[in-house]
Amino acid sequence: MAAKTENKSKMSIVTNGLVKENPTLRLVLGTCPTLAVTTAVSNALGMGIAAALVLICSNMAISAMRKVIPNKVHLPCYIVIIAGFVSVVQMLVKAYAEDLDTALGVYLPLIVVNCIILGRAEMFACKNTVLDSALDGLGMGAGFTLALVAMATVREILGAGTWLGFTVIPESIPRFSLMTSAPGGFMTFGLLMALVVWVENRTNNKIERKIGCAVEKGE
Repeated sequence: MAAKTENKSKMSIVTNGLVKENPTLRLVLGTCPTLAVTTAVSNALGMGIAAALVLICSNMAISAMRKVIPNKVHLPCYIVIIAGFVSVVQMLVKAYAEDLDTALGVYLPLIVVNCIILGRAEMFACKNTVLDSALDGLGMGAGFTLALVAMATVREILGAGTWLGFTVIPESIPRFSLMTSAPGGFMTFGLLMALVVWVENRTNNKIERKIGCAVEKGE
């Protein structure tokens, strides 16, 4: 019974980041890269995977060193650890996916200060075991990637008539070019957030939204 309870608890750590505490659509974190890279599904997928790798690795490293990092300098230490993993991921992307590196531009190195990664380090990794921190990074990274791909799917199909570069809307049908611009990104973001809130209300699954150190209860 204890083993089943423990397995259920660890599974909930992973699944929380997918929907219940999705970092983008529920906690509204990582908004800048979300709006910037979701004009194409390939860019969104690349950004999501890169951020997820950094999140998993940094969570594990911070958890492993949580007892030796002084409280007074914990934030600079977290940034240094995260920056190290971001540098590794950036070099791998430059070496094996040059087009993706060009498309993501400055948003790839800016993963260092992504609110999702710093937030999970502060709220979860520094307080939990290495395994739980890895699971948390996996769930939050997957949730972030899912949100990016969902946004990019809407914007790319309506704005360019393609999905992952494959034509899904005939050339004879006019494109909704607004979707490839900043206003289209904000509109898609808002609509997806509204959809999530609607589903939450319909299923009576209200949650406590945790943003930084504050806690705001769902209304």
